[in-house]
Amino acid sequence: MRQAIGSFLFNVGFYLLSTVLAIVGLPVLALPARAVTAYARIWTRASLALLQATCRLTHRVHGFENLPSGPCIIASKHQSTWETLAFTHVFPDGAFVLKRDLFYIPVVGWMMWRARNIGIDRSAGPSALRSILRDARRALDAGRPIVIFPEGTRTAVGAEAPYQPGVAALYTQLKVPVVPVALNSGLFWGRRTFIKKPGTITVEILPPIAPGMARADFMQALRDRIETATQRLAAEPPMTKE
Repeated sequence: MRQAIGSFLFNVGFYLLSTVLAIVGLPVLALPARAVTAYARIWTRASLALLQATCRLTHRVHGFENLPSGPCIIASKHQSTWETLAFTHVFPDGAFVLKRDLFYIPVVGWMMWRARNIGIDRSAGPSALRSILRDARRALDAGRPIVIFPEGTRTAVGAEAPYQPGVAALYTQLKVPVVPVALNSGLFWGRRTFIKKPGTITVEILPPIAPGMARADFMQALRDRIETATQRLAAEPPMTKE
């Protein structure tokens, strides 16, 4: 019962907070991309604080030492909506690869676009890949890491989805390290579930994969590293608040 009440309070508070910040933040859309990103972090920071207050759900991150000092691609497991909020702080200047349709959401989507995230139009075929590569190069040149979810969608705990070719294209064309990331957010905030369970989500940043591998070998190495670490995190007793 307590989890249901907390989850209800979070949902109500989250939408109220988002509505207020969206309206107040309309003028921010006219500012440079970094200012838009900074404002977005205010929204996500407030959302995470609300999540902790209502659902007693927090997080911890291991492995920051594995992030290269130079350009890189961060490839993460995706189990929950939680990552879309928290990763703006875990990887504060990241350029996120996401569905272009999200850019059309009033205010919030416009901010995603103005923050120079990278939109994928999956119906565009080969031209979509060229567009992603162009935007990714621009982000790396600006000193921003690329953040991508290789499966392209959220997956339930214990489930696997095919890794999409976009991450392989970025790896082979951009020739920068790829940093795998595992997590267990789905144990606490599941895919398409209302209840948010109390506890501590673990994010594990794994050692980078150096550029230069053959495409197939890279994809196998990426999948093996992410899935092995994710399965290990899922098997560990969750850090709950109860």
